[in-house]
Amino acid sequence: MTREHADKTATNVSRARERWGTAAPDWIIVLAESCDQFGQTALGKRLGVSGAVISATLSNSYAGRLDKIALRVRGELMNERVTCPVLGEISKRQCLDEQSREYHSSNALRVELRRACAGCVNKIRRPA
Repeated sequence: MTREHADKTATNVSRARERWGTAAPDWIIVLAESCDQFGQTALGKRLGVSGAVISATLSNSYAGRLDKIALRVRGELMNERVTCPVLGEISKRQCLDEQSREYHSSNALRVELRRACAGCVNKIRRPA
């Protein structure tokens, strides 16, 4: 089998394991398995990121914040939940989405979330 043919038949899981090695986090393997099942573009839409971000993440070459991708995968595909002081039990993906929504002082929910998120343990902090 030629390398070109092998590349075309390789699964996302095998590519992720090759690129990440034994250091592959559990969420990377779940992401790769889901890509094999649904495709990178469709999965990207489901996670709220582009297919290119999914591809770069699986290739261990994504230059953005992997922690945010991990939260999206854990919340959307692994059904991990957090307790929001305002919304109650929500997925980690929804938590991340709520944190990134634009603030509007005329929206009571946005005001309440902004106050609660400021000191929340689930808040994604910018790296120093």
